[in-house]
Amino acid sequence: MTQARPCVALTLGDPAGIGPELVARLLADREAVAQADVVVVGDPWLWQEGQRVAGTRLALPEIAAWDQARGQAGPVLLPLESIQREAVEYGRVDAACGASVLKVLAHCLDAARDGRIDAICFAPLNKLAMKQGGLRHEDELHFFAEYLAVRGDVCEFNTLGQLWTSRISSHVPLSEAASFVTPERILSATRLIHDALGAAGVATPRIAVAALTPHAGEGGTCGREEIDIIAPAVKACQDAGYPAQGPFPADTLFRRARDGEFDGIVTMYHDQGQIALKLLGFERGVTVQGGLPIPITTPAHGTAFDIAGQGKASAEAMRHAFAIACRMGAHHARQRGANVAG
Repeated sequence: MTQARPCVALTLGDPAGIGPELVARLLADREAVAQADVVVVGDPWLWQEGQRVAGTRLALPEIAAWDQARGQAGPVLLPLESIQREAVEYGRVDAACGASVLKVLAHCLDAARDGRIDAICFAPLNKLAMKQGGLRHEDELHFFAEYLAVRGDVCEFNTLGQLWTSRISSHVPLSEAASFVTPERILSATRLIHDALGAAGVATPRIAVAALTPHAGEGGTCGREEIDIIAPAVKACQDAGYPAQGPFPADTLFRRARDGEFDGIVTMYHDQGQIALKLLGFERGVTVQGGLPIPITTPAHGTAFDIAGQGKASAEAMRHAFAIACRMGAHHARQRGANVAG
C-alpha cells in the first residue's frame, strides 16, 4: 500500500521581510513541493507580492477549507486576510506585521490540533514585531506550546544538514544561563533530540553533550559544573536509554561533529550552538520546534530586513526546513494512523 503524502501548511512569515519571496522560490521548485500536499496560508496579495519579488509565476488554486487540502495535484492557497497591503513597509519592525504572523500561525495550529495537517513550515518572522503585535511569550516555541496545551518539556533544535543541536536554555540573558544547567534539563534536552532525530529518520542517534566551562572545567580548576552536574546527567541519560556521551569541550566538539562523529549535540546555552552552526552554514540552517505534538520547522536565519523586497534572498534554508517538515510530517502521519488502528 502506498503511503499518502503528508499535508504541510506553509506560511509567508513577516510581511515586511523576505518570507514571501522565499516561499515563492520554494514553490517554483517542483521536485521540492512533490514531497507533500502543500497548503500556503495567508493573504493572497502577499503571495503575489512574494512572486513579484522572486520573479516567479505560479498560479495557486484557492481552497475554502482545510479538508480540501489533501490529494491536490499541486500546492494550493488557503486565503486568510491578516494585513492590508498599505500597512506593510519592507524592512520595518511593525506591530501589524507581528499580529499578522500570529493570526496565520494560530490558524495553522488549529488545523494541527484537529489533525487536518501533518506539519507546519513557517517563513522567517520577527520576534519584536510579534511582541508588539500581541505575543506574550519569550518566543514562538512557547506560544506554540501553550496554544497546543503542551505540558511537557519543549526545546528548539537547530540543524545543519545531518547535524542537529538542542539546548537546555534558549532566549535568556547570558548572565542567567548557568542557572539552567541542571540534570533535569540536560536529560530533557537529550531525550527530545534523540526522539526528534528518530522521527527525522536517524535510526540510532549518536548524541554528544557539550561542557559549560572552558576545556570542560580542566578537572574542576575552571568550574565544577561538569563534575557535579553534567557528567552525572550524561550517566542518567545513558541509564534511561539515551546513548549520550560527554561532556566534551565545546571548542572542539563541533569540529568532531562536522566530521561525522555525532548526529546531535546538547548545548548548554543559546550561542554555544548557534554561533558554531551559523558559521558552518548560515544559508542552510533550520530550526525545528521540539516537544510539540506536530512537527514545526523554519529557516534558522531571520527576516533579513536589509534585503527585503530586493529579490536577493536565498531560499536554500527554506528548502531544507520544508524537507525536514515533510520527513517528520510523514512520520507523524504514520504514527497517528497506527494509533487510530490500535
